[in-house]
Amino acid sequence: MKEASRRRWLSRSHINQINGMLFVAPWAIGFLAFGAYPILMSAYYSLTYYDGLRAPRFLGLGNYQELLLADRVMKQVSANTIWWVLLAVPAGIVSAFLLANLLNSRFRGRSIFRALFFVPSIVPTMVSAQIWRLVLNTNFGVINTTLVSLGWRVIPFLSKPSLAKPTLLAINCWAQGSAMVIFLAALQDVPKSLYEAATVDGASAWDRFWRITVPLCTPSAFFMLITGMIGGFQSFTFPWLLTGGGPNNATEFFSMYLYRNAFEYMKMGYASALAWILCIVVVLSSIVMFRTSDRWVFYGA
Repeated sequence: MKEASRRRWLSRSHINQINGMLFVAPWAIGFLAFGAYPILMSAYYSLTYYDGLRAPRFLGLGNYQELLLADRVMKQVSANTIWWVLLAVPAGIVSAFLLANLLNSRFRGRSIFRALFFVPSIVPTMVSAQIWRLVLNTNFGVINTTLVSLGWRVIPFLSKPSLAKPTLLAINCWAQGSAMVIFLAALQDVPKSLYEAATVDGASAWDRFWRITVPLCTPSAFFMLITGMIGGFQSFTFPWLLTGGGPNNATEFFSMYLYRNAFEYMKMGYASALAWILCIVVVLSSIVMFRTSDRWVFYGA
């Protein structure tokens, strides 16, 4: 009797296991076919010369040696990307945080302004880029037309190497609607009792902001910093549409250079090596941020 019940129990557990495997199978097959296999093949191609047409020719670490030691464009691309990550990501976080604080206060028409500032994050990137190209155009753009009417000089926002990256930086600060919403949610979770107690103790508005608001919003800032850093290293669409990497490679970022090598120069092996270098840099940067987060991220619980 016990053996019969045990067999039924075993058979039922086997059936449950099979059902579970069947449910997981579509995801597993998709991951192996569209995730694991491309990753493994890109690691192999990074060790070869491969143009996508002929059979790969094994080079060992030749691609890595070339891009780290001999590629002059790579040096400028790396400098541009590091500049972007170090300046654009913190600037975007700060602008979103300050804007969220402004929109968290009570004033008439607050919901309208919240919607207006959130709109840039839901507008397709192609549309936003085309609008900014028209606004910044040196011949008929709104800004330069206004400057000319006032008797001032035209500003080549996107065609002058020294102005191209700062212009992209300003546009990046403008398109922080999603980060603003995250900070708004964090601000509304700050206990009002802390502000009341600080006010009773004689704390000024600046003290309340710096010692209560900022620390309790650091978890959201940390999340935005990690995601912004990863996105910053992979920045592609907006700079590609606005400047195409110019002028004179002033806005040529890592992902754009990777794309050129893969689909313009047909150097798939070299592009795979670039992709793995980018992956390693992002992973190491993320590890450093997580290891140092205990020093400045404050969790209220």
